[in-house]
Amino acid sequence: MRIFVLQNLKENMTMQNQYDIIVVGGGHAGCEAAHAAAQLGSKVLLITMDMNKIAQMSCNPAMGGVAKGQIVREIDAMGGLSGIVSDKSMIQFRMLNRSKGAAMWSPRCQSDRMQFAEIWRLALEKNPNVDFWQEMATELIVEKGMLKGVRTQLGVEFRAKAVILTNGTFLNGLIHIGEKNFGGGRAADRASVGLTAQLQALGFESGRMKTGTPPRVDGRTLDYSRMEEQEGDENPSKFSYSDETQAPKKQRSCFITYTNPKVHDTLKTGFDRSPMFNGRIQGLGPRYCPSIEDKIERFAERDRHQIFVEPEGWNTVEVYVNGFSTSLPMDVQYEALRQIVGFENAKMFRPGYAIEYDYFPPTQLRETLETKRIENLYFAGQINGTTGYEEAACQGLMAGINAHLKIRGEAAFTLDRSEAYIGVLIDDLIHKGTDEPYRMFTSRAEYRILLRQDNADERLTAKAHKLGLASDKRLERVKQKQQDVNAIRKILAEKSIAPEEINAALEALGTSGLKQKIKAQDILRRPQIDLPTFCKISPTLGNLLKNYDEEVLEQAEIQTKYEAYVEKEKLMVEKMQRMENLKIKDTLSYDEIKALSAEARIKLSKIRPQTLGQASRISGVSPADVSILMIYLEK
Repeated sequence: MRIFVLQNLKENMTMQNQYDIIVVGGGHAGCEAAHAAAQLGSKVLLITMDMNKIAQMSCNPAMGGVAKGQIVREIDAMGGLSGIVSDKSMIQFRMLNRSKGAAMWSPRCQSDRMQFAEIWRLALEKNPNVDFWQEMATELIVEKGMLKGVRTQLGVEFRAKAVILTNGTFLNGLIHIGEKNFGGGRAADRASVGLTAQLQALGFESGRMKTGTPPRVDGRTLDYSRMEEQEGDENPSKFSYSDETQAPKKQRSCFITYTNPKVHDTLKTGFDRSPMFNGRIQGLGPRYCPSIEDKIERFAERDRHQIFVEPEGWNTVEVYVNGFSTSLPMDVQYEALRQIVGFENAKMFRPGYAIEYDYFPPTQLRETLETKRIENLYFAGQINGTTGYEEAACQGLMAGINAHLKIRGEAAFTLDRSEAYIGVLIDDLIHKGTDEPYRMFTSRAEYRILLRQDNADERLTAKAHKLGLASDKRLERVKQKQQDVNAIRKILAEKSIAPEEINAALEALGTSGLKQKIKAQDILRRPQIDLPTFCKISPTLGNLLKNYDEEVLEQAEIQTKYEAYVEKEKLMVEKMQRMENLKIKDTLSYDEIKALSAEARIKLSKIRPQTLGQASRISGVSPADVSILMIYLEK
């Protein structure tokens, strides 16, 4: 009887430990991966070292920004949760780059750090397909070259058909504060050990990267009257296209102050103890988010640098000192902080620090984020060399989708460079690789007029609906939006405006009056005119468009103003698509194509592009190499 009970218990535990997909890591990539796969129907286990820190905003309490905001909207259009969670936890919203063209507009919000993590965790807990296990995953279970699951520090085995690693900065993480360093993946959290060594033994290349974070201070000790107030937008928007969230009705201000020569001089006194300058930090840090000591060293001619003073939430006094990332000794940090205007009496909650961690060059991945060496093993997030919550989240989304599809024998789902910033990011990673933390910018997208933040739903919701991630209601909303936009554009194309109705107003706006009746769309294309203004100065047009909401009017205006540029980019996409359609067999021996340069043969053999278009974007493959390869393939 006793033997039967023990055997029965073992069988039950074995059944409990069987999953379709295991996600290792509970950060932004892990959360989106678990949510996507579970929503599609996979049974998912999320393994994290601390369930209280699921979706923790380890650095700044904000989502979006230049190009990053476009990614959040794309994630939302694809059925991910980053946009919805951001909307529900935001304390301020701003649309950046409004003074520039619509392709540059980028939504950004300040978030309540604690609310953000809580909302994400509760959303995952509501999904019956998601289970949780709080422990460190230390080993992949690989049997006869096949991935079978993971093993934890306590020796617990979890079996699965696919595994997604989203380890963030935890792989052999090493925290630096001045001359002190200690293992950790984040302040007060342990580093993850074991996986890097095993992956190296399996033939994976790895490297080290570095990132950092600034001190946190007590907002009660700051003098905001001496700083510049930075309010949210007067008419704030939101990220999600769903009606599950609303634009914020109240907002909290951020503030701006500056460093000064005294601050810089104080910081310099710690340079001899800086791990960045004395060689203790080996990994490369993010080029576009340097530490304060790096900024002082690189931009010695500047006598001040901007500091953004960002509240951490609605009900906390903790403040994030954006722009003051540092790994200098704690005493130097504290003394320098108190010399910033408004910080004279500042009390520090915790010092800034730098962290080094392992990553795996992403050229070892397929377009689906599956590794080339181990089938059904996926990498997403900072393990691939990226930086930022948004870049991590979109990788998690795509890895979750593709892991689900792969184990069911269904076709992979990918986005190309003309369809989404997500496609640009993944294409850059797997074909160009990165040796420094990769951050998305609008300049990385050659089709950014097509990939605007305002049309992510039109670009991607139908694809998400076909997968099963976007609801029927979501798709209907997009279709209705498109119908309304088309109706407005039809009115603009057909309605003629008389000179006597509008000339006085046009001249007051600094643009010439009309000599004869012309179509409304031609007036709207003038840079001095936007559609809300047009509706005010033309009662006829205003009456025709009064029943349409602001989002639809804005979309119609953008499409009207940028029509010629959009058509030009579409032609460029069609031209590039011809190269994308020229497939390359995985068995092709590049060494046999002697006309290729030596570097091209090495890079092509290593990365194994699937199309000529992909080959053309590999660093080290010249236009001449592409021409040679095209001729060879056509033969």
